[in-house]
Amino acid sequence: MRSVLQGIVVGLRAHGEHGAIVRMMSDEQGLVAAYVRGARGRRLGPVLVPGNVVQAALSARNDTQLPQGAIELEHSRGPLFSEPLPAAAIAWACALTATALPEGQPYPRVHGALTGLLDAIEAAPSAAGWGAALVRFELLLLAEMGFGLDLTECALTGTSHDLVAVSPKSGRAVSAEAAAPYKGQLLTLPDFLRTGEAKAFWSDILEGMALSGHFLKRDLLVERSAIILDARERLMDRLRGAAGVA
Repeated sequence: MRSVLQGIVVGLRAHGEHGAIVRMMSDEQGLVAAYVRGARGRRLGPVLVPGNVVQAALSARNDTQLPQGAIELEHSRGPLFSEPLPAAAIAWACALTATALPEGQPYPRVHGALTGLLDAIEAAPSAAGWGAALVRFELLLLAEMGFGLDLTECALTGTSHDLVAVSPKSGRAVSAEAAAPYKGQLLTLPDFLRTGEAKAFWSDILEGMALSGHFLKRDLLVERSAIILDARERLMDRLRGAAGVA
């Protein structure tokens, strides 16, 4: 069996002396894993960097066998890894994708959102230009895995106006009036998630990351999957540093 796909490299695990199992996020097939010979060598090492777009020619004897892949680079984001904050963001977004999604199932919305996020990181002069996209990406992954938040109306009053907070238990929005008695117990709903703005202030980005992070830790990245949260914490440290928050 042979096939060719275009995918974003999201994970690489050493296998054998020089090879690796490479995970790629594709539009039509979702998360795909393949064994790549020489993946950690001089030629392929710079190609199989998280965030890079590659073309993979896959071959396997049957549907149950892990395919072998011949990889060619289509677009490199390797230079961004010389910048600590973009590097941390790309590493985290790719690790989250590789960990959260099951293999072999198409998630076109996730693929599109990941592509958009990586493009924004590549194009924007600072994280203020892509921080909102990162929060939305995390919330989308939660929704695609069945843990979506309801930010459309107040959980207590049913109104869609003046939504300012989110219940950490139900994941539903709360209006300013209904939130007043529960000050300090609710998560902040940043403005950009209500208005749809592409960019956000630093304070809103950090509040958005706190919001999505709460539900990622509670619902999605549990037990063995929680190990990747270290990468998110490194990213958060760099975001706080860029925002001037101790």
